This record gives sequence, C-alpha cells and structure tokens, in this order.
Amino acid sequence: MRRCSAACLYAILCMGMVLAVCVAPAEAQFQPRPLDDPATGEDYHIEGALGLWFPSTDIHVASEEFGIPGTIIDFKTDLGLQNKWHPAFRLVLRPARRHKFRFEFIPVHYESDAILRRTIIFNGQRYDFGLPVESIVNWNAYRFAYEFDFISNDRGFGGVVVEAKYIDAMVDLSTPILLEFSRARAPVPAIGGIGRFYVVPNISVTGEFSIFRLPETFVTDTRGHYMDLDLYGTVNFSNNVGAQFGYRSLDVFYVIEQDQGDLELRGLYFGIVARY
Repeated sequence: MRRCSAACLYAILCMGMVLAVCVAPAEAQFQPRPLDDPATGEDYHIEGALGLWFPSTDIHVASEEFGIPGTIIDFKTDLGLQNKWHPAFRLVLRPARRHKFRFEFIPVHYESDAILRRTIIFNGQRYDFGLPVESIVNWNAYRFAYEFDFISNDRGFGGVVVEAKYIDAMVDLSTPILLEFSRARAPVPAIGGIGRFYVVPNISVTGEFSIFRLPETFVTDTRGHYMDLDLYGTVNFSNNVGAQFGYRSLDVFYVIEQDQGDLELRGLYFGIVARY
C-alpha cells in the first residue's frame, strides 16, 4: 500500500508539472482583446482616400433654346461616347468616435467624335445627319456630408448620413460650323445610411446608400432624383494605411421645363486609404 501510494503521489506530481509547463506558454500566448480596442483602421481623426473608378456609362441630355424643344441625345449611340475610368477623392474629419464630416469629389470627363446618324436639335440649333460632331461632357459631383453613428463598437458601426451634393454639368457640341454648350449647376440635398462590419479585426465590409427625390408636384415643370449606392471592402495593413475594392452606382436625373439630363454610372473601383 505504501509503495502504491508513493507511486501514485509521484505520478500526480509529474502530471502536475507537465500541465504547468504546457499551460504557462498557452497563457503567455493568449492576450484577451481589451474591451475598448477599436478594429485596425478605426482609430483616427483624419482619413483621406484616392480611388480609380471604372464604370459603364449612360448619358442622355436634352436642351431647349428659343422655345425650340431639344432632342434627347444618347451620348453613346449618337455621339460615340466610350467608357473610361475616373478618379475619386474622399476626405473624412472625425472629431469624435460617432461624428464624421465628409467631403467627396468625382470629376467625370468625356470627349468623343462621331458622324451623326440622325438629325438632332441642341440648344435650338439643328445638327444634320452625316455631320461630324465633337462632344465634351464635364459632370463634376461634389459631396458634403455629416455622419452620425448611432451604433458604434469594436466590430463596426451603423449610422445616418445627411448630405448636400453639388452638381456642375456642362455639355459641349461642336462642328466645323456650330459651337453650342449647355450648363446646369444645382445643390441637391440627400439622406441615407451607412453600415460597416469587421469580418476580422483588419478586414471590413461597408455598405452605404443615399437618395433624394423631387416630385413634379413640388415645383412646376421640375422633377428629379439622385441615388448613390456604394459597397466596398477594406483591408487595413495598419491603422494608418489600407486598400479598398468596391462597386459604386450613381444615378442622377432631372427635368427643368424642357431641359432634361440623365447620368448613370455603375462599376467597380479600387483605391488606397490613409489615416492620421
């Protein structure tokens, strides 16, 4: 009995030493995440992003002048417009965790040459079938927004966005004998929402949508809408630098008396983001 008890005691002591040796490194390796430890990329006050957007494009414009209604011009079918990439710039100021002031600028520029396959009317001028036409489209979109995140934790956030978009659009059609242009500038209010979820501490998925609609009954002979959808993922290499890949859809439409404009841009983009 004494030999058995001594052997059992020895075995228990050995097992205890082995467990202590195994558990100690495991405890050293496990570092519980602090309760207030934002995900990588969420601890900043200033964020800037630069992206390249590769959208498919549909543009339709009609411009009246001298009481002569304009033709609804399809810039792809009528004027040979080709898809191209556009830069996009974004700046975010974050004075507090739940509050963000945002600015965005997307300069849209197209140039094309075509031989007209039908007669069109633009700005009261007649462009006949078979006439060579050079077209230029500048459609610059500015965005000023305030975001409040009513949900905010270490795994992501959800919030509301109130914004004012400023549209500066110019269309220029020129031939060897004609030169006409039409320009429209207007602020557009919009409201929307945003949500972000961190799949792992340094990779997030974000979705954002904003909309504005002006019914025809609000202003006589005037109506329009603005819809903006942005879905993207972000990989943060550190708290200060990351990369983004996403899909953006921008839809702008307006009718003012006999003038009309319709811009649809939809496609993928990628970019880099830096924070301080």
